[in-house]
Amino acid sequence: MNPNRFVLVASLAVFGAIAAKAAPDRPSRGVAFNGVTSYAKVDETDVLDLEALTLAVWVKPGEQHASQVLLGRGDAGRLFTFYFHESRVRMLVEFQPGKYTHANCPVPPKDVWTHLAGSYDGEQIKLYVNGRLQATVSAPGRIPQADAPLFIGALSPGQRFLLGQLEDIRVWRRALTDQEIATVAEGDEGTTRRDELVGRWTTEHLNGSSWPSEAGARLTAKYFRDFSFEVRTADGYRGIWYQCGEQGGEYKYKYSGGLGTYCAKHRPFAIYVEEVNKTFFCYGGTDADNRTLLHMVSYYDHATDTVPRPTILLDKHTTDAHDNPVISIDAAGHIWIFSSAHGTARPAFISVSKKPYDIEEFEYVLRTNYSYPQPYYSSDEGFLLLHTRYSGDQRLLYQSASVEGRTWSEPKLLAAIEWGHYQVSGRRTGRIGTAFNYHRAHPRDGSHWRTNLYYMQTDDFGATWQNAAGETLQIPLDEPQNAALVHDYEKEVLDVYVKDIVFDSKNQPIVLYLSSLGNESGPHNDPRTWRTARWTGKEWERRDVLVSDNNYDTGSLYVESDSMWRLIAPTQPGPQRYNAGGEVAIWISIDQGNSWKMMKQLTHNSQYNHTYCRRPDNAASDFYALWADGHGREPSLSRLYFTDREGMHVWRLPVKMQGQTARPEVVRY
Repeated sequence: MNPNRFVLVASLAVFGAIAAKAAPDRPSRGVAFNGVTSYAKVDETDVLDLEALTLAVWVKPGEQHASQVLLGRGDAGRLFTFYFHESRVRMLVEFQPGKYTHANCPVPPKDVWTHLAGSYDGEQIKLYVNGRLQATVSAPGRIPQADAPLFIGALSPGQRFLLGQLEDIRVWRRALTDQEIATVAEGDEGTTRRDELVGRWTTEHLNGSSWPSEAGARLTAKYFRDFSFEVRTADGYRGIWYQCGEQGGEYKYKYSGGLGTYCAKHRPFAIYVEEVNKTFFCYGGTDADNRTLLHMVSYYDHATDTVPRPTILLDKHTTDAHDNPVISIDAAGHIWIFSSAHGTARPAFISVSKKPYDIEEFEYVLRTNYSYPQPYYSSDEGFLLLHTRYSGDQRLLYQSASVEGRTWSEPKLLAAIEWGHYQVSGRRTGRIGTAFNYHRAHPRDGSHWRTNLYYMQTDDFGATWQNAAGETLQIPLDEPQNAALVHDYEKEVLDVYVKDIVFDSKNQPIVLYLSSLGNESGPHNDPRTWRTARWTGKEWERRDVLVSDNNYDTGSLYVESDSMWRLIAPTQPGPQRYNAGGEVAIWISIDQGNSWKMMKQLTHNSQYNHTYCRRPDNAASDFYALWADGHGREPSLSRLYFTDREGMHVWRLPVKMQGQTARPEVVRY
């Protein structure tokens, strides 16, 4: 018998027994939380600074596996949080400054009303399901005092939204006894005193966005209502500014800047369609103040040299560029947008245009979870989505398939070596190939310690996977030394950042990647060496290309013929040295990567670093690469650019538009 199935059956049996003990008087309705933007916030903090407490809710989960907060105060690991995580219910308490622990038990069944309660008395955390004690952990101390609001249905705006319903949410100023919690779960107030209630929120008292407490301090929560795909247009093209990996010092961040076309593990951002002579593209946009990530969709009309006002498809309620969208187009011309998540804190989505080759109306298709999406469409097979799923600290590679884009197969695990992988993939004719590194297990953060280069390919749309030599691989890969290994950089103590993958005329892969001495920005981790690995049909031929000054300098490789390779990338030093990006240049190799020559530097004396030059699928010669700019060390405006194949012009998309369409501006350097 499958052990996972046994655990599931056992968990359901436990909940069945608990449910049998509970009174049948469960809620008939609750306040809906949509898993995307709905949450409530209580700003009065004085009465919430508690030495001891009890939290109780009726919950009807709509999702069991995502990380979702029922109610809590403070950031992750701070103060207290009552939440779901990795199929567990957790009552978390920060019992001393910087120290936290939690009691936990299996998450309740989906679409079933369940009463949950958690308490803390300064010594122990206790967790209850339907009035019965399930877990106890020691936590001697006192919850630190802090000026933090109470959130209901989310950790904070943009983080760990709840999908489901809540009813009769209560907070007491002491730890109730086991018997008191049992009577509350049965609908009887018992010996609990009304004056010990800090707050109580029920469906009955919710009035629009105002949700007053009907007990205790009479705290009022502001309730933010349901989300919908309310498609509208923006007045111009502005990319998201984002930073990650704050390290201090002169360079401030591991990477940062205008990241509207971030990251290398998202692809594609643009597709040229010859039938309508348009390049459709998406990017991570924002509002005028860079307050939120907006998923933007637009196109460049090659016949008129114009762009329309971009469509705002989705407000992701975060500024995290890891949530950027990617694009696909089916055989009928419908535009598909895959809206990513970053881990499990927020959901991912799939949506599709209502009309072929049209960006004015979209239909929401699916709410799900995936990170770093890389979709492939075939008129015969449908969609294959290569992506990443987070499991704790691990980043694991998966694939899912769909014939029509609406019903998807269960994710199939492809690679799970230690702390996981980052991958880039590509396609030529019927072959899809992916190149990836692996994250070494490390007590601090395995995501920083990435090394080795691997490659595998499928010629049957994911049914089987082989290495470059055609040898069938045993999936999932789970050991560092395996038949997909291209080169062991771990022995050389080098980090590996995979940038791009393309194929030559014989359908053999060429991988573009960068190696460095470490993850932090600055000259101490030089050299950042760009390299190619080309499968000759017999072996991997590795060549150095050039050096640049940041691990996240990212561009695109074009194999236009066996004697013409082109690289468009921000390889030249920019105004913010050693931060991500720089000045954009075109490099050429006419001997299959043995030597390279800079054909032209496209940008000069720029105000900001240019970042993440991306290759459209089926790229047209006059829209050959798309990228953004932004200050490398502080928040700034970010603008979108594209260039032609020969680098004759660089165009900037209009930041502010007066009419419904506009011509991109030619940038003069």
